[in-house]
Amino acid sequence: MDAVHTLLDEHRSLAAVLHGMLYLVREIRLYGAAPSFKVFHAMVYYIDAFIERFHHPKEDAYLFRRLRLRFPDSTELIRQLESEHRAGSEKIRLLEQTLTRYEEGGAPEFGAFAEAVQSYAAFHWNHMRVEEDQLFPLARIHLTVDDWNEIAAAFAGQSDPLFDHTSTEHYDDLFRRVVNLAPAPIGVGPPG
Repeated sequence: MDAVHTLLDEHRSLAAVLHGMLYLVREIRLYGAAPSFKVFHAMVYYIDAFIERFHHPKEDAYLFRRLRLRFPDSTELIRQLESEHRAGSEKIRLLEQTLTRYEEGGAPEFGAFAEAVQSYAAFHWNHMRVEEDQLFPLARIHLTVDDWNEIAAAFAGQSDPLFDHTSTEHYDDLFRRVVNLAPAPIGVGPPG
């Protein structure tokens, strides 16, 4: 069940980036910190490139597909999660748009961006909680060793005809970039 650990690690990476975004937004709101658009763009790009374009499609294609086959009673839960994956793709576009408006329009656009960050974070934390509390336990019960091996291979970065990636090194580099750009306490970059 190394695949579950991989999925949980990927959820933790997303949670770290979301916490970082919320922290930076709070610093701007409460203390008038100067926004670091470079950091915000890196964070949004990481979420879009890794979570929305890589992690969620692999959950759909491997974990959800296998569980639906092994345990048809999970179909409604899987439909809900797949719907949330589609909604997440739309929400990341809104986050990108509000970030661009904030960068171009200045302080008057901060409120919309801050709301988009809060909404996106709340949406994903709820989504991850449903996966971890409801879907993963069902998968642990109903999936076979072969199912888990297939899922683990997909999430370990094995070549997949649906994706151009042969490894997750690119995404690891993206996450490192976010950490290196973000100021303490969320990263190791220079002070904001």
